[in-house]
Amino acid sequence: MTISWYGHSCFRIEAKEGSILTDPFSKEIGLRPPKIKDDVVLVSHQHYDHNNIEDVNSEAFIIQNPGEYEKQGISILGIQSFHDNTNGSERGLNTIYVIKAEEMTLCHLGDLGHKLTDHQIEEIGDVDILIIPVGGNYTIGPKEAVEVISQIEPKIIIPMHYKIPGLTVEIDGSEKFVKELGLTPETVDKYKIAKKLLPAEEVKLVMFNI
Repeated sequence: MTISWYGHSCFRIEAKEGSILTDPFSKEIGLRPPKIKDDVVLVSHQHYDHNNIEDVNSEAFIIQNPGEYEKQGISILGIQSFHDNTNGSERGLNTIYVIKAEEMTLCHLGDLGHKLTDHQIEEIGDVDILIIPVGGNYTIGPKEAVEVISQIEPKIIIPMHYKIPGLTVEIDGSEKFVKELGLTPETVDKYKIAKKLLPAEEVKLVMFNI
């Protein structure tokens, strides 16, 4: 499996079963959007920096809501959550996606704005790779992100939705999160992983050059 990051919450997950793109953004956020050529496109919520599906090919399977889905052997579970810590009264709903491919489980938290409930933790289940927002302001920040990580207990942590060069969205950088977490990141251009390479005991922090 190969994971690429295009900035913000947008990742391409290339698995044997097919290709998945998460939260495609519009160019208005200051970053260059990827060309959408994927089998599955996931949208966590309907904000312009997460739902740019205008250029999606007609054969792509677009998922924008909670529920159970399957495409080409890729299993996806969408779990309802909130974009804030006031039950959605400020920024509405957010969908957490649990993706199963190549015998691994990935969880993309979207723009999660709160700690998880016991029910959400149970629905998410065991996670190998957790993709989590850390930039605050519109989502959980560094401290809350570390608390959510302790709720899920993944093997690999990939932070997202933090300030990078060119991004016009007003959120914090990753430095506070890395310090709060206390792990030295492995930095990559693309991240290649297989089930047999998952860490057995230690937790790994992976961050992308951008």
